Amino acid sequence: QVQLVESGGGLVQAGGSLRLSCAASGRTISSYAMGWFRQAPGKEREFVEAISYNGGRTYSTDSVKGRFTISRDNAKNTVSLQMNSLKPEDTAVYYCAAATTSTDARLFSKTGYDYWGQGTQVTVSS
Repeated sequence: QVQLVESGGGLVQAGGSLRLSCAASGRTISSYAMGWFRQAPGKEREFVEAISYNGGRTYSTDSVKGRFTISRDNAKNTVSLQMNSLKPEDTAVYYCAAATTSTDARLFSKTGYDYWGQGTQVTVSS
């Protein structure tokens, strides 16, 4: 079992930045692809970014390209999401997730992940 705990959310003005962190425990995540998803009120949980097990490949949804960056530190068992130039439409609960066996193609769907954190709220004011 892997436990994932997100932190770093909060309230920020449009144009500002936040850095989300995801700390894993229970098992090393060094062989797992990791992803970030978000869910706004009344909407489906959607893919944001993903990173391969060794950090060699990253994927982003179009709406955050050039603004968000995913990274990982396997020695610390953590994954981060740097969010810059935030917009009100980025407001959501952000979730960290671990994929134990998925191919890269499945990383864009929440069904490709096996473990989830509890989420952290990000609110961007206009």
